[in-house]
Amino acid sequence: MNIYDYGFTDELITVSPSGTPARIVAVHKGRFGIVSDYGESFAQLKSKEYYFDGENFPTVGDFVLIDYIDNGDSRITATLPRRTFFSRRDPDVGRGEQMIASNFDYVFIMQSLNDNFNPKRMERYLTAVRQSGAEPVVILTKADLTDDYLPYILETSRVADGVETHIVSSKTGYGMEHLGKYLQKGKTLVFLGSSGVGKSSLVNALAGEDIMDVSGIRESDSRGRHTTTHRELVMLKNGTMVIDTPGMRELGMWDVTEGLGQAFSDIEEYAGMCRFRDCRHENEPGCAVRAAIERGELDESRLESYRKLKTEAKYSDDKAGYRRQKEQWAKSVSVYSKKMKKKGRMKKRAGQ
Repeated sequence: MNIYDYGFTDELITVSPSGTPARIVAVHKGRFGIVSDYGESFAQLKSKEYYFDGENFPTVGDFVLIDYIDNGDSRITATLPRRTFFSRRDPDVGRGEQMIASNFDYVFIMQSLNDNFNPKRMERYLTAVRQSGAEPVVILTKADLTDDYLPYILETSRVADGVETHIVSSKTGYGMEHLGKYLQKGKTLVFLGSSGVGKSSLVNALAGEDIMDVSGIRESDSRGRHTTTHRELVMLKNGTMVIDTPGMRELGMWDVTEGLGQAFSDIEEYAGMCRFRDCRHENEPGCAVRAAIERGELDESRLESYRKLKTEAKYSDDKAGYRRQKEQWAKSVSVYSKKMKKKGRMKKRAGQ
């Protein structure tokens, strides 16, 4: 086994190396599955470096340095620099950050052509992927369930303008040939989607063998059971690596400032022309976004999504700061309104 086959490059080590390079391929509670030139094995964090010296905790896809132990768990001593990184707000903690994956090239944003199709969720995923630094690709699965693709294509183009979109069926093979350009040796893909969307089925179809457990979906609501119970990286026969993640119907925003700007560039283009820098695009005077919506140049639902995700990210990251900013916004609008009323009274008196 060669660590370079897993995407490792010498540029990742910026200082004199002290340890053996490895890549995290699975995360369990307190234990990590790794690959290195020694093969597949397990490792644990070295306490001093991670719990006292502030080393970045690793996640699936990370390249790390280890003190290799032949007949036991190796010790992870350092996390190497990341090219791309994906995280969300921890659903259990509420405000903490939960790392999802790192060092990937493409993210397959997956939704199926049934009741699972959800444009709002797609916007949410796209924002997080843009923030990660990787290239998003929309995959609409289960093409065998419908004969009319047009409504799904139109809605996807509205939400993910400029993002490559593919309609596929792992069951019939429809559209699978178009995914070949992403399957390159040394490249890493992340599959992102809610349970029942067909992630495991697609991985198996791309691999040409059953390497992931697959379960059916409930006909009542098109939801599936979580067949992936932990994040893991899988090497396909052609040298492409896939990171599968547990189904995430909800994705709590975490530090997505750049991602919002890219995913909602249509909104931010007009937002830069608003009279108030902290305009919320509601009833403020001089709001260029509201004016664009009234002219039919922007979609009201896009603004709703943008505002919701921006508020959620800011609130989860700094609740106290969010409240202070909200109070400041209300104060600035109040001051402006009073100023305009005073100006109006003065004009009225001058006219008299």
